[in-house]
Amino acid sequence: MWNRLSSLIRKEFIQIIRDPRTLGMTFIMPVAMMFLLGYAATNDVRNIALVVLDQDQTSASRRLIDAYRVADYFSIAQPVASEDEMRGLIDNNTARAGLIIPPGYGRALAGGGSAKVAFVLDGSDPTVASTALSAAQFIGQSLSTQVNLDRLQARGQTVMTQQPIDIRTQVWFNPGLVNSYYMVPAMIGIILQYLTTMLTATSIVRERERGTIEQLIVTPLRSWELVVGKLTPYVLIAFLNTIEVLTIGVLLFHVPINGSLPLLLALTSLFLVTTLGIGLFISSIANTQQEAMLTTMFTLLPSIFLSGFFFPLAAMPGWLQVLSYLIPLRYFLIMARGIVLKGVGMSALWPEVVTLSIFALVVMGAAVSRFRKSLD
Repeated sequence: MWNRLSSLIRKEFIQIIRDPRTLGMTFIMPVAMMFLLGYAATNDVRNIALVVLDQDQTSASRRLIDAYRVADYFSIAQPVASEDEMRGLIDNNTARAGLIIPPGYGRALAGGGSAKVAFVLDGSDPTVASTALSAAQFIGQSLSTQVNLDRLQARGQTVMTQQPIDIRTQVWFNPGLVNSYYMVPAMIGIILQYLTTMLTATSIVRERERGTIEQLIVTPLRSWELVVGKLTPYVLIAFLNTIEVLTIGVLLFHVPINGSLPLLLALTSLFLVTTLGIGLFISSIANTQQEAMLTTMFTLLPSIFLSGFFFPLAAMPGWLQVLSYLIPLRYFLIMARGIVLKGVGMSALWPEVVTLSIFALVVMGAAVSRFRKSLD
């Protein structure tokens, strides 16, 4: 028995060693998971982009702005001249929060009264919005307490009166900070990337394993016709998946679709070009279905952790935020959430559309070129 068992074990080790790609993937994947979980899996949000509309322009208003600037939670993005400009910056994700200081703010504080300040938040990401909401209120209360102490010292009093600064917070796009509103649009991207990449990669490798790819090669089909014929069914499946996820999100989770559904489907097709290209490229380098599936999972991990799907990008180290620009899913999530939650159009999403178009051309071009060589 031991001779038979040892022979079988030795044979399996030989099989594994003869497949260095799969062997390497089994060792690289745990390292990648620990690397991504250790750095990216955090909700400790810092440096939230904040735009300021200072309609008072006094030393008191500058003191309030400085209080938000020195806090580790906010990063003053840029001053704006109107509420419409602030709305535009929040719509296109340049900023995640806005501080509005009304006229007469300094005069109200100097007269011993109470001044109201508006603080608006982008609620499309509940994690970031919750942190920003708590931080905004805490900073306002801290400064208000300091102003009260200054007044007491000036008057020689010891009893505090009313709070001089009243921070009025308002959450846009997702006032209830419902997490499902944030996750359902993102599920479209994750499902599309995983299914289309895996199905494309494994289907072509399966043809190669069974020897039927040679039968396709000897047919009158051109190489590009073979590529289109293999990819078309998965495009249709992906669109059905998109409609399925949106339907479930609306009916079960009551997610509002505030934007254009045709625009969302059009941008989904642009994202599909990228994911299908990734699957096609994997099929050209994988020798077995197992290797194709492992490689697909390896490409999916960075997309999940570095796209803003689970964890906010603002909570990650700066170098990981830079690395996230290489993840196509990042741009699709911005577009999907922008259309579904914010109701924005192409005017706010064109930077992501242009970037994803470049990704689609490069990835699909490289995949088709590599696939042709593998056929030859």
